[in-house]
Amino acid sequence: MSTPEDLKDLYTDELKDLWSANDQMKRLVKKITTKASDAKLKEMLQHSVEGIDKHTDVLKELLAAQDEKTAKEHCKGMEGLVEEATKHIVEEGPKKGPLLDAIIIAQYQRMTHYGIAGFGTAAAYAEALGLSDDTARLKEATDEIYGGDEYMNKLAETSVNLQAAED
Repeated sequence: MSTPEDLKDLYTDELKDLWSANDQMKRLVKKITTKASDAKLKEMLQHSVEGIDKHTDVLKELLAAQDEKTAKEHCKGMEGLVEEATKHIVEEGPKKGPLLDAIIIAQYQRMTHYGIAGFGTAAAYAEALGLSDDTARLKEATDEIYGGDEYMNKLAETSVNLQAAED
């Protein structure tokens, strides 16, 4: 992130960071979807790729509306989360089964929580700047991300974690 001079700079930097975070998360989610055993988990991961694409399009549109160069800035926060998820899911995790599904959900939720925080922060900046359309779009994205997180909670609590405990 470049040194912001005002709240508008901070806002656009946050949008660029989120764009990078989304791209990194999407690449990993596509890779780990094939590793999921639970059909509902696999379906949710596939659906989340579409959601990430949709939210990335919103970020690009909001940046363009600010007369900003439509380019992302590498997100080191998500880089760390993706590295951790890769380690636990791809490199060291079980090859298949309920335990791996539980690990996938945990790592997915860590990345999702980064998105909830980032989109919520960007919405707060937009609101402070009087950008009502941006605020609404960012709050909608935050709500959608939070909904996916809640779904993963429910899936873990009612199915995946119970199956992993039985293994």
